[in-house]
Amino acid sequence: MRDDAPEPESHQIHRIQQNMLASAERSLLTWLCRRMPGWVTPDLLTLVGMVGAAAIFVGYVASILHPSWLWLAIAGYLVHWFGDSMDGSLARHRHIERPSYGYFLDHSCDSVSTMLILGGIGASPYVRLDIALLAVAGYLLLSIHAYLSAKVCGDFKLSYLAAGPTELRLMLIGLTLAMLMLGSAPGVFGRVSGFDLFVGIVAVILMILFAAQSWTVARRLAAIDR
Repeated sequence: MRDDAPEPESHQIHRIQQNMLASAERSLLTWLCRRMPGWVTPDLLTLVGMVGAAAIFVGYVASILHPSWLWLAIAGYLVHWFGDSMDGSLARHRHIERPSYGYFLDHSCDSVSTMLILGGIGASPYVRLDIALLAVAGYLLLSIHAYLSAKVCGDFKLSYLAAGPTELRLMLIGLTLAMLMLGSAPGVFGRVSGFDLFVGIVAVILMILFAAQSWTVARRLAAIDR
């Protein structure tokens, strides 16, 4: 989910961001915003982020032909981070926010990016498609929870277990580097590789977080609505 997307102006939103790299990343984004040329717009940066997601997808799918294509996926993560993190930051820096439009566009693009990234991983020789799609489901469930909580509670949670979008990208870059080093040969688990286990465990964690957070918010709302 987006760590910098503006929220709808219809109500006050409390942003909750407690990931490990939040402070350092914010300082870097502020530094970059001050140096962005005038022709660079938030919408252009959103497009750059989508190009990065498409490059990730192509890199993973093309790794069927040769593992060196995984370097394109790694480069795509950097491009995706830049566009995805900078568009909302630049809009706020220049005081040109369009809260409703930005919220809708950013989170719509984020959903498509998630499908491209994890779909690409599932189409690669390294991770089974069904396991990758479980991770897609877990991520989108947690995203939906964040959007619903922002609407009904005013709390927009941007990180879980001290990890946010940037930490997840770094984790996936590490996974991709492991693919380059270890290859796609069957592992000690037979048809289920170590990469399958890693992605599957992440999927389960995301679903557990969704269930736990939904239970917590539901109890909070039930107490309020009595």
